[in-house]
Amino acid sequence: MNVFKTVELLQKNLMLIDKNRSIGFVPTMGALHKGHLSIVKKAKKENDLVVVSIFVNPTQFDKADDLKSYPVTIDNDLKLLKETHCDIVFIPAVEDVYPGNVQSSNFDFDGLDKVMEGAFRDGHFDGVGTVVKRLFEIVKPTRAYFGEKDFQQLQIINKMVEKGKIPVQIVPCEIYRENDGLAMSSRNTRLSEAQRKEAPLIHQTLLNVKKIFSEKDIKYIQKMVEDIFKSNTILELEYFEIADTNTLLSTNNKLPNTSYRAFIAVFAGKVRLIDNLALN
Repeated sequence: MNVFKTVELLQKNLMLIDKNRSIGFVPTMGALHKGHLSIVKKAKKENDLVVVSIFVNPTQFDKADDLKSYPVTIDNDLKLLKETHCDIVFIPAVEDVYPGNVQSSNFDFDGLDKVMEGAFRDGHFDGVGTVVKRLFEIVKPTRAYFGEKDFQQLQIINKMVEKGKIPVQIVPCEIYRENDGLAMSSRNTRLSEAQRKEAPLIHQTLLNVKKIFSEKDIKYIQKMVEDIFKSNTILELEYFEIADTNTLLSTNNKLPNTSYRAFIAVFAGKVRLIDNLALN
């Protein structure tokens, strides 16, 4: 496994690779867990070479405290990646990714960025689009892998690739869960014992929504979810939406021949947890 810390050294190495060999790319912000590793393993199966980036991107944090508190565990990350037989790890400095100016570009995501996460995290998806586009330009991957836990982000990257005619295949990866259903996240390590005990309620709620989705109207389901979290003293609901899978627009009426997904964001103290589930 080779580790590169500058764009120049990474690109010099990638230029030596036969152009007919496929490159799988897994962008991460580090603090790796089994969910990340499952994505790396998938990329390994489907490509000749795998590049994993570890870069905590400052432009996608709308709160300075979140950026400061984001866990950095480089030594452990490298150990885990070596065990998955990752080929290349790219750990750039901020000034190398953003030469001259740490600032987001403005994107037109056809409104995908204005709902749910976008409504609560100002400028977040411009920051995501900026860093992903830049990393694509650096690595020039054949395929890039993104987890469905951040489903809205996945759809936004698909839109960016489509509109920008970027020559990369975006591969979605299923949410990797703990045994009790909690979606794996680097943020889970910040949960207290009591918060961690309650956190599986998020996924359990989504499963209950899926169970009754065909029988109950959306207003009933919305109230049910709100009531579940009102009665919980540890978890606080930020939002719950049922949205069209493709447009991400929330709806109060179910239409035939339309794919729907439930999206949820919950606070456990200062820790923000998100999850989603296909409903039909």
